[in-house]
Amino acid sequence: MFQILSIKNMSFKFEKLIIWQLAMDFGEEINTIANSFPQTERYNLSSQILRAVDSIALNISEGSVEQTITEFKRFLNYSIRSIAEVVTCLHKAIRRNYITQEQFDYLYAKSFELMNRTLAFKTQLK
Repeated sequence: MFQILSIKNMSFKFEKLIIWQLAMDFGEEINTIANSFPQTERYNLSSQILRAVDSIALNISEGSVEQTITEFKRFLNYSIRSIAEVVTCLHKAIRRNYITQEQFDYLYAKSFELMNRTLAFKTQLK
């Protein structure tokens, strides 16, 4: 039988990483806007942007667990590529009038911040 432990005293290493926390929040924001895309985009742009944005946090967490620094950096590179993919999807969304310029600017700035923080974090890993 398993003993029930309080989760208040437990956490995974990646949960403390600011880049992971930001990626999680960013994912929820993208999810909200993707759900407003037309139904015709359900299996196209909506699906693509959601997979890409989820991949950011997923790769940060996967790379942080029992990996060498080299491996962790490789997973951070995957996260960075996924950020670029999200930005491209945002460009597609504004060109198709699925989001406003204000939404685009806000999410673009969030993408840029997350990209820079992830790059800085990767650089400081030794």
